[in-house]
Amino acid sequence: MNTPSDEQLVAYLDDELDPDYRRQLDHAIADDPLLNLRVQWLSRSSLPFRNAYDELAQQAPLDRLQARLDAIASPQKPGLSRRWFTGAAAAALVAGGVLADRLFLGWQTQQAHNWRGVVGDYMALYVVQTLEHLPTDEASQRAQLRSIDARLGLSLSPAALKLPGAELKRAQMLEYDGVPIAQIVYLDAEHGTLALCATRSNSGARPLAHERRHEMNVVFWTEQEHAWMLIGRESSAGLEDKANLLRSRLAV
Repeated sequence: MNTPSDEQLVAYLDDELDPDYRRQLDHAIADDPLLNLRVQWLSRSSLPFRNAYDELAQQAPLDRLQARLDAIASPQKPGLSRRWFTGAAAAALVAGGVLADRLFLGWQTQQAHNWRGVVGDYMALYVVQTLEHLPTDEASQRAQLRSIDARLGLSLSPAALKLPGAELKRAQMLEYDGVPIAQIVYLDAEHGTLALCATRSNSGARPLAHERRHEMNVVFWTEQEHAWMLIGRESSAGLEDKANLLRSRLAV
């Protein structure tokens, strides 16, 4: 089947699909780990729809809106699904330009975190056996890095990506919701799987920061036109040392 859109997956989660298509999606989700990850991510989406709608409600003409709702026949009244909240917020934004700007800025900040969440979901599936059989010859690595360079406008080399105690195993391009994400994975002799990931960013240079995802430590930063993150099971301090080493080389 064709790759389902996020809207179709949300309708699947809200049980709003016809039975035949839902059965097709059931099989596809069971067979495709990446699709399964997308469904899991959407099912626990943390976008603050309710908080945003509360702010709108404080400025809304409630009496007039309630009168319009009361005039709608019961079968046509919308259920409070994720799509209803999204649609209601979008409709309300049309009436308030200033508030739209505020909510868009909040949404934009949330989006900066989303790509790291997707990477965290993906990396949670990795074990040592996922990587240990992969070839590590320099010719393969250079070919893989060229595909990343072409997509993200980078200039990467195996030498610049070397890390103490960790072996570079694979470099590949991923894409989530139209956002290209480079993933460079290592096998650390002591801590297991480790990944350096990058995507495009227009937020300017930002210093190293830390967070936790799926019991893994994350160090992230932005440099020029790219956002970077290093994720693994090493200590936060150890990851920061590696991140500083990479940042010094990649900034050259």
